[in-house]
Amino acid sequence: MAEAKSECEDLMNAALPFAEQMLAEHGEFYPFGMVLTREDENAGISGYSGDERPPSSEVIGSIKWAFARGARQAHFRATALVYDVRVVVPATDETSDAVAFALDHRDKYSVVVFVPYKLAAGSPVFGEVFAQQGEGEIFRKPKRPWWHVFPSR
Repeated sequence: MAEAKSECEDLMNAALPFAEQMLAEHGEFYPFGMVLTREDENAGISGYSGDERPPSSEVIGSIKWAFARGARQAHFRATALVYDVRVVVPATDETSDAVAFALDHRDKYSVVVFVPYKLAAGSPVFGEVFAQQGEGEIFRKPKRPWWHVFPSR
C-alpha cells in the first residue's frame, strides 16, 4: 500500500503546477486528469463535450469514463482527477476554495486530497492540506460482465 500511496502522491505533485498556473492566469480551471501509465509515465487527460463552456460535471464524467476504460484495459496504474471546489476546512470550519485531487490506484488505494487556496494579487496561496477516503470507483471490478446485461435466448 505504501507504493500505491507514493505513486498517487507523485501524480498529485505532477498535476498541481498546471492547476496553479490556471488559477494564476484565469482564477479558475476546468477539471482535468492525469494518469500514471503501466510504463511509468505521466499523461494528461481532458474531457470535452463539444460545448465551448460545458458544465464541470460533464467534463468530470467524461474523464472518469476515460479513466475506467483505461483501468479495465490495464493501461493505468493510478489516476488523478483534479477539480476546483468549495470546502469547509476542518481545522478552521471556514469555507474555502480548494483544488481537489481524487486519487485512485489499481492496488485499491483511493483518497481525495484537498488543497485550500486564496487568490492574492492574482496568484494562489495554498493552505493546509487535508484528505478523506475516496470512493475507489476507477479500478473497481464490475459486478457482472457486460454481456450479462442482455438475456440469452
